[in-house]
Amino acid sequence: MSSHREAPAIAKDPVADNTDTYAFVSPDRPDTVTLITNYVPLEAPAGGPNFFEFGDDVLYAIYVDNDGDAEPDITYQFQFRTALRNPNTFLYNTGQVTSLDSTTWNRRQFYSVTRLTNDNTTVMAKDLASPPCNVGPRSMPNYSALAQAAVHGLGGGVNVFAGQRREGFYVDLGAVFDLADLRPFQHLHLIPTTDANGVDATKNANVHTIAIQVPKQQLTRDGSNPTNPAAASSVIGVWGAAYRRKARIRTDAGDGTQTGPWVQVSRLGNPLFNEVIVPMGKKDLWNSTQPQDDNQFATYVARPELAKLLPILYPGVFPNLAAYGKDRADLLAILLTGIPSGIVGGFQNFTGSTQADMLRLNMAIQPAGNPSLNGILGGDLAGFPNGRRVFDDTTTIELRAIAGATIPLVDPTFSPDGAASAVTGLIPNIAGRYQPTFPYLGDPLDGFDNPAS
Repeated sequence: MSSHREAPAIAKDPVADNTDTYAFVSPDRPDTVTLITNYVPLEAPAGGPNFFEFGDDVLYAIYVDNDGDAEPDITYQFQFRTALRNPNTFLYNTGQVTSLDSTTWNRRQFYSVTRLTNDNTTVMAKDLASPPCNVGPRSMPNYSALAQAAVHGLGGGVNVFAGQRREGFYVDLGAVFDLADLRPFQHLHLIPTTDANGVDATKNANVHTIAIQVPKQQLTRDGSNPTNPAAASSVIGVWGAAYRRKARIRTDAGDGTQTGPWVQVSRLGNPLFNEVIVPMGKKDLWNSTQPQDDNQFATYVARPELAKLLPILYPGVFPNLAAYGKDRADLLAILLTGIPSGIVGGFQNFTGSTQADMLRLNMAIQPAGNPSLNGILGGDLAGFPNGRRVFDDTTTIELRAIAGATIPLVDPTFSPDGAASAVTGLIPNIAGRYQPTFPYLGDPLDGFDNPAS
């Protein structure tokens, strides 16, 4: 949900709305990298009778740039088709679903996976089964088994999954969009509160996940195993996108056809980029452009609007940057070029001078034994903004960075006069939210026990 409903046009098209993108070295298989893109924001578990699903008319893609030009060198494409067993019932399932081929499961989805490089197009698999949505314990008495059966091995160490999952991103939506009314600091506005902790607005929501786990050698530019964190070849850029056909013709019967080339309608690299950095009048444009053209948005990174608002709303909590008067070289590095060597001791995820919104992952950095939710700001080099793990507190990390906490990394003359160490008050330690193995997001909440999000 880090970019849920972040632009006017895509907010009306949830099945194509890329809500989160993740890229991290797999903690249980550190010779691989896991890439995840999520779609369909704020799924209520009890969303029947037409439960959530991927779009048959949407082309989903995960991109990997391994030479620093912000153009795809490797693309994984996913296309779905829906199969209806019985068109004469309104039910999603007519009895218990105990396997992916249960005849009682009425509306199923299947998908193909295609890998594209500059030289080859390879269909890796066809007609892979997605799991059903988690309707409830009577309909799916062993949902975990259904989900596990939907983890498909494609050979060569590659695993893939596409289906409903528990929402891993956590944020106090009500506070953030109520003029950044951050609950830990409400007292500064004389707003009575009995709880200074944030309210986790997404803890009862599900999402639709596309995840692929790939050996590192299949992602590097030279096919090598990245072991040297200082090497440029150890770093990849990752983003996700969704496409629709250029033209759609509707019939009087309510259906229709689509034709023409695929047109990008959504994309996502760094969390919250379009949502918080890009102004309202250019959000739809951002969703239609490619990362290599992101220098047109660099001015909003260099002088972010939120950085001006936070010290006014919370004096003494966030640094007052009014007198700083410089472009934010720290944010330009974190979000648009990657972090060069020499800024964070022994670390880099620099991809070159091309400014582009991508997650940048140094694959030679091994998973942390004791990971910090605050990623690099918490001393954990395996976390955001070195890629992004499913549990990273990206809201806190980015708010602190925008507020000035990362300026001293590039400008030692600047000393923040205060930057909150925990701006949201959220800890995502909810049972079942994550799992230790692929696809790392936990089983979705069911509609019977969790009727509302």
